[in-house]
Amino acid sequence: MSYAKVLCVGLVGVTGHLVEVEADLAAGLPAVVISGLPDTALHEARDRVRAAVVNSGQRWPNRRITLNLLPAALPKFGSAFDLAIAAALLGGSGELPLLPLEGVVVLGELGLDGTVRPVRGVLPMVAAAAQAGVERVIVPIGNAAEAAVIPGVRVRAVDHLHRLVAFVRDGTPLIEPPAATPTPVVGGPDLAEVAGQQVGRRALEVAAAGGHHIALLGPPGAGKTMLAERLPSLLPELDDEAALEVTALHSVAGLLPPGGRLLRRPPFQAPHHTATVPSLVGGGSGLARPGAVSLAHRGVLFLDEAPEFSKGALEALRQPLEHGRIQLSRTGGGTVYPARTQLVLAANPCPCAKPAGDSHCECSALVRRRYLGRLSGPLLDRIDVQVRLMPVRAAELMAPDGDVEPSATVAARVAAARQAAATRWAGLGRRLNAEVDGPHLRRPPWRLPARVTAELRGRLDSGSLSARGFDRVIRMAWTITDLDGRDRPDRDDVREAIQLRTGEAM
Repeated sequence: MSYAKVLCVGLVGVTGHLVEVEADLAAGLPAVVISGLPDTALHEARDRVRAAVVNSGQRWPNRRITLNLLPAALPKFGSAFDLAIAAALLGGSGELPLLPLEGVVVLGELGLDGTVRPVRGVLPMVAAAAQAGVERVIVPIGNAAEAAVIPGVRVRAVDHLHRLVAFVRDGTPLIEPPAATPTPVVGGPDLAEVAGQQVGRRALEVAAAGGHHIALLGPPGAGKTMLAERLPSLLPELDDEAALEVTALHSVAGLLPPGGRLLRRPPFQAPHHTATVPSLVGGGSGLARPGAVSLAHRGVLFLDEAPEFSKGALEALRQPLEHGRIQLSRTGGGTVYPARTQLVLAANPCPCAKPAGDSHCECSALVRRRYLGRLSGPLLDRIDVQVRLMPVRAAELMAPDGDVEPSATVAARVAAARQAAATRWAGLGRRLNAEVDGPHLRRPPWRLPARVTAELRGRLDSGSLSARGFDRVIRMAWTITDLDGRDRPDRDDVREAIQLRTGEAM
């Protein structure tokens, strides 16, 4: 037999596509030709596979070898095709009977000694195979626990090309994935550690309950960073759908922790202010990889010292904040990554960051305006909650620990509010108030009475609030209502939402 075929999976972003790896061996000068839009790593597979086959004690066919990856129009990236190529090549040469691999997806990178090494993105690959109706997959031993997360798929692992050959030729059993271990409970920062800042705590609770973006402005030591770092402790654990999305993104980025478990805690990303645009939104040669905004999907993206970030990096966040996804186009192909994250900005009032007043702050009014002006109006217009924090007083700093609510207490209210919102918007396919489109809020049955929105309408007509800001205030009013356990917002809810939006004293 001079022809053989083995199934594999190719990734474009976090979307997997079933790929057929064909091998045809013909008479002629010995050569290896790979077709099907391979990238550089896949072109180099011919040398890796040859060394792995020979060093595993198998005979390399001295014939003209054509390897084709179908569908040919789909770009192929990475080294996950190595093991499938080796199996197809040995099957085409007559060395292996490939009947045991019929309908089986084979994934893995080969070392020169035949070792099967783990690859990135196995979880979305196996998920795509399951969606295509594949029931059996073979993966590297280092990816076995990760692949076993996908239900309905029988996962087996290999550590060496020897083992795959023995399985196909003699029926030697493959390695079963390790048993799932309970997810360890890792303690994090608690809201009880934040002294004072009742306004900031209330703003954080509203942001957590509704999924709203938040900006914290104030002097050093006021608690901006402490509040931001405790936002994940107020968020509920991810459900199965969200956990698969988040875990798949981290799998593609190669950032999954050992053990291969689903990530249940909302992710927290806090890039340094020297971060580049590609590191924030995604980039890289060939197919763009996910950036911090996608790795924070269903979690929190915290930009501390926000005015110190480059203008290009900040402005690049506007589109994903609005649409919940980021579309990246490169010469090697385009891809879309989910980016439904909560953005938290923290900023000092001026470059010197000293208390205001002639005897302290060294910055003029113009310098202060220019510093905060680095946060553009269009970006801030997408930030629902904008609060100004005052310095902490001695009485608040020295207050007993029992005088402040811990994260667990606030998280219980947040969970109840989120459940109320999810029930209300189930017909729209939305889970959070921040995800609801403005037109739905302005039409019956969700349109609020004119007497409730009178102040808000006045601000819109005067130009102090944009149409986008109008919708975001309405969303926050619904969140405040959910936190209080009521059915519809009233005038006080809208007024509080306006104060949270504009940073006015509460």
